[in-house]
Amino acid sequence: MSAMLLPRLLVAAPASGAGKTTVTFGLLEALRQRGLRPAAFKCGPDYIDPLYHREVVGARSGNLDLFFTDDARARSLLARGAQGCDVAVLEGVMGFYDGLGATSVVASSYDVARATGTPVVLVLDARGSSVTLAAVARGLATMRPDAHVAGVILNRCAEALCARVAPVIQELSGLRVLGCVPTCAAADLPSRHLGLVTAGELDDVRARVAQVARTMARTVDLDGLLAVADEAEPIVEQPFRSPRVAADPVTIAVASDRAFCFYYEENLRMLRDMGARVAPFSPLDDEALPAGAAGLYLGGGYPELSASRLAANARMRAAVADAVAAGMPVVAECGGFMYLLDAIQDDRGERWPMVGALPGVARDEGRLRHFGYVTLRADRDGLYGPAGTELPAHEFHYWHAADEGGDFTATRPTRPDAWACGHTSATMVAGFPHVYWPAAPACAERFVRAAVAYALAHGIPRDGGAPCSRS
Repeated sequence: MSAMLLPRLLVAAPASGAGKTTVTFGLLEALRQRGLRPAAFKCGPDYIDPLYHREVVGARSGNLDLFFTDDARARSLLARGAQGCDVAVLEGVMGFYDGLGATSVVASSYDVARATGTPVVLVLDARGSSVTLAAVARGLATMRPDAHVAGVILNRCAEALCARVAPVIQELSGLRVLGCVPTCAAADLPSRHLGLVTAGELDDVRARVAQVARTMARTVDLDGLLAVADEAEPIVEQPFRSPRVAADPVTIAVASDRAFCFYYEENLRMLRDMGARVAPFSPLDDEALPAGAAGLYLGGGYPELSASRLAANARMRAAVADAVAAGMPVVAECGGFMYLLDAIQDDRGERWPMVGALPGVARDEGRLRHFGYVTLRADRDGLYGPAGTELPAHEFHYWHAADEGGDFTATRPTRPDAWACGHTSATMVAGFPHVYWPAAPACAERFVRAAVAYALAHGIPRDGGAPCSRS
């Protein structure tokens, strides 16, 4: 087995809001402008930052999460996601050591750097501080002997100030200051309660990122960063790949538009590995499911922001309702689950009709009810497995439904509370939790096998027009 030499670094910070997202976007674009092919990964379960990585910068992207997977699986996912790329940039989450349950380093940015042997560059917010930054950097670098911290970037820092304080910070912390990012309007990307607004909602997002990249090309030592990336440990694990389970291609329709855009790239890759043809469609604009669809994947997103348009597309709502009624296998997560309900109620109290495949109305209660990592236990047999099947998952939503289902029990990993959630049957999983399939490959396999069975039962031809094979 040959080791994979993948230059890479992880962008981390002492806390959220320090600017690691801005630095990551700018660095990816600056590397791309140099003619390099960057890959990007987000630590943790976030969907929005990977959307920016893919749609704005054009980088291959994915997620690395050590609640979902063990160290070896994380390294193999890193190797697969960065195949064919010159360098990988991992974007941290929260503060460097902030992990599971706010009381542990498990699943933190530090944990991902440790597990993957990735050097760390700290982003320090320089507003209102100077020499103190040396203490912050030194503390983060030395709290754990395997922290892999290799350098510092000063964010929101004028070039003149950086030139004066960099030698002092380097002397006191023992870490190299690799440059600064001056304050600029382009770096202030708008947010909402779930994080950044999605890339598709900003008309000028590419221009913003390009401006940050041009600034960083001048004010950050890109050669120094690439030298840090070259210090990454070799990856000995083989790139993660799922075995093929569909002898002939089977089409799975994936809702993909401004209302439904939250998907783990690793989940979609697993579908393709297993023999599925991923067919994007828009519940906002299309009037029918993709031709030959034998499975339906409705991901998360912001359907509440497009409720009137979703309601107006009665043909698509009927098409989805008919597919579910006919037994087409369906996975619907969070926003996709809301779409399957009777209606979504907006903040003015107006109800917009949805698919009606599941009972109830979704509305904004103005607070997070269930937030964070959970373990799901199936309380009845269903698409993801028999009763008793356990799955790591994640929830983060302000919208709630009158009937959120009772076919699973969710428990937190660090607290004793538990609750019922989710709907399941032989052909459906629907609810607010998101499941990362590399942590539970049998879920994806059962979904693809169910789609194959549906195609056979309904005489849906494989790609090319020939009948589906039963082998």
